[in-house]
Amino acid sequence: MSWRVQALGFTLLLSACSPLPPSVTTVSDPQTRATGFDQWQHSQLPGKHATDYVPTREDGREAVAVRADASASMLRRRVHIEPQDLGKLNFSWKVPELIAQADLAQRDTADSPVRIVLAFEGDRSRLSFKDSMLSELAHALTGEPMPYATLMYVWCNTRPPGSVIVNPRTDRIRKLVVESGRSRLNQWLDYERDIRADFMQAFGEPPGALVGMAIMTDSDNTRTVARAWYGLVQHQSPLLAQND
Repeated sequence: MSWRVQALGFTLLLSACSPLPPSVTTVSDPQTRATGFDQWQHSQLPGKHATDYVPTREDGREAVAVRADASASMLRRRVHIEPQDLGKLNFSWKVPELIAQADLAQRDTADSPVRIVLAFEGDRSRLSFKDSMLSELAHALTGEPMPYATLMYVWCNTRPPGSVIVNPRTDRIRKLVVESGRSRLNQWLDYERDIRADFMQAFGEPPGALVGMAIMTDSDNTRTVARAWYGLVQHQSPLLAQND
């Protein structure tokens, strides 16, 4: 599979504004509603096995248990949050083991046991020729362009927290390391992130509107098994914070 097809498949999956393709199913059973993921959809990559996302309880918390077996897919949710309302993002995860062979900076090994994915609108006149062509192809196939920019919060094997990793297929996907190494495995970790500040750090420009959120565990490149648990992913707007 060429890099263009792979990159297109990935960016189509991240395009939270695009119509849901036949491979997307809504997650709406009562157990999943309890975890806060009832409005999220399971989205699959063309030609990839799907990762399993199952509602459960872990250490007394409502959660989604995830198992990737040489697979890649995500749970995603469409949103539309204007730049001035971006505020904070709260999320949590628990990871029992890292993927030893993974390297998020390398095309052939860019797997991760956990990712929080944010998709943004922006000034498309700033896209490179390559990314403009990918966006036009996405628009032709789905009726919507690919996201202008995608920011991922990731757990990296070696790079320190605060590192920014540019996706090897397109620089419109960038990964911000929020956890590194093995020292905090097998425990729930809770995060509160400033979306605007993190976007500025990763892309060097102000963010546009946030149009999609997702959780993603993948092991398709390394052909391994990865497991994790995700807690609720929750946006906190500045207006809500002011009114507390």
